Amino acid sequence: MARAIGSDVSVRKPIPERWLMTDERMGDAWWPALRRLPPGSGVVFRHYATATAERRLLLRRVRRLAHARRLVLVVAGTSTIRTDGVHGGARTRGIRTWPAHCRGEALAGERAGADALFVSPVYATRSHERAVGLGPARAVRIARGLGTKVVALGGMDAARWRRIRRFGFHGWAAIDAWMR
Repeated sequence: MARAIGSDVSVRKPIPERWLMTDERMGDAWWPALRRLPPGSGVVFRHYATATAERRLLLRRVRRLAHARRLVLVVAGTSTIRTDGVHGGARTRGIRTWPAHCRGEALAGERAGADALFVSPVYATRSHERAVGLGPARAVRIARGLGTKVVALGGMDAARWRRIRRFGFHGWAAIDAWMR
């Protein structure tokens, strides 16, 4: 009924267990990575350093592929292109994910209404070479007691995910793990 009178009614998608974080350093290698993601997985489109017009074209292409593959697509930063949600930033519609590198950022995400916190870096990672991995125990403490799902990011792959999921993480995210 609401749709008939012109209201924007959004259907919130479930929070995926597996995520791919896009990154300029991947070059074109992330296109095959997108195709390897199982349906129902998520993609955080970042590409912060890409020029605005090029970023917009790239995001449109990613959105078409994500839709065809039944992937959840959220965009970091600003965008006028409709996606399934946002990563950080202001909620418009859909799901909202949030980066959390410390307890303060996790609390900010909770206050902002985040549906999932990407706690990182759980392990050392090539994308942030100077960052020391938190380790699973410290990553869990960052989000402990919050009512928000926690996604492990940083040095993650399927084998590490199998080892740490028992600590209460909802899912895992990676760049390099999807490149292999």
